[in-house]
Amino acid sequence: MTKPLFLDDPYRKSASATVTALTDEGGIVLDQSIFYARGGGQPGDSGTLDWDGGRIPIATTVKGEAGAIVLVPAEANPLPSVGARVEQRLDWDRRMGHMRIHTALHLLSVVIPLPVTGGAVGAEKGRLDFNMPNPPEDPAVVEGQLNALVTRNLPVSVDWITEDQLDANPGLVKTLSVQPPRGAGRVRLVRIGEGAAQVDLQPCGGTHVARTGEIGKLSIVKIENKGKQNRRVTIELI
Repeated sequence: MTKPLFLDDPYRKSASATVTALTDEGGIVLDQSIFYARGGGQPGDSGTLDWDGGRIPIATTVKGEAGAIVLVPAEANPLPSVGARVEQRLDWDRRMGHMRIHTALHLLSVVIPLPVTGGAVGAEKGRLDFNMPNPPEDPAVVEGQLNALVTRNLPVSVDWITEDQLDANPGLVKTLSVQPPRGAGRVRLVRIGEGAAQVDLQPCGGTHVARTGEIGKLSIVKIENKGKQNRRVTIELI
């Protein structure tokens, strides 16, 4: 099992680690990882891996078996050996873009309080699909509400609850297509705002900014019809 350093510190840009395994497909498993593994609509992180006598670019990161996080090289270069000490370095600009957009999508689910049927995170834009028979009457109003939440500079924090507590509060889950991962006995919650100023609380394993002000100004690029009951809302960093 790989220790996911990004859960405790999503702003960490580099870290040392030890290679614990190499997969048959050429992936690299470390004992601890700052690289986020693809999931929940958020892409896997990219960057570089350095060790004594070698360097390899990492194209993406995926989940492996038994809690392993697998770094996928961009090129078929020689790999570090099992037991080697390596230095991980993130493609930070890309990661920060994912953090800004992912947090912005949580805010989008606040201003459009409807069930979410899908979503995707990018470094510059992202989208949510909603169970929404009719589009918003005025998208500019939705955009204004979204940016108002950003400029409030609300704190973003993490809590943990048990799976039983989640079962007792099913309303915390906004997504119809993706359910929170189970099996570890606890579920990670991302909270935006605090106390009377809390605006959102939902299960999420992704990486987020520390305050909404870090997102910056957003634009609603388009609202598409993706079925009788489905509307896709795409946002973009300006």
